[in-house]
Amino acid sequence: MLELINVNPSSGEPIYRQLSEQIVRLIVGGQLETEQVLPSVRQMAEHLSVNPMTVSRAVQQLVEQGWLERRRGQPTRVAKREPSETTSSAQLLKPDVDNLLSQAKQLGISRDELIKLIESCW
Repeated sequence: MLELINVNPSSGEPIYRQLSEQIVRLIVGGQLETEQVLPSVRQMAEHLSVNPMTVSRAVQQLVEQGWLERRRGQPTRVAKREPSETTSSAQLLKPDVDNLLSQAKQLGISRDELIKLIESCW
């Protein structure tokens, strides 16, 4: 799981938010399954070379949102959730797609050119 997560400290977005968004994507995308145990906060912090408090904040946020669950004396696990439209893979990707389309229009890139670009990167 750790190899699927990376953070960019020079990004304008806080590291805890980058981390929490990536964990949600892994859950929604099926790479993290219900009841799967997550690495410890310390392990994640060491792997990502970030402060453990940053990782703890991201994990706590996900616990509060119902994505993860913590039980005293047990490791953090992926919580059981009912599928919904707002947490589908496509729905999570939509803001990024909207941003890409906006940038493509500003640059004068046609729909066909954009599709070709996406296909070449895929």
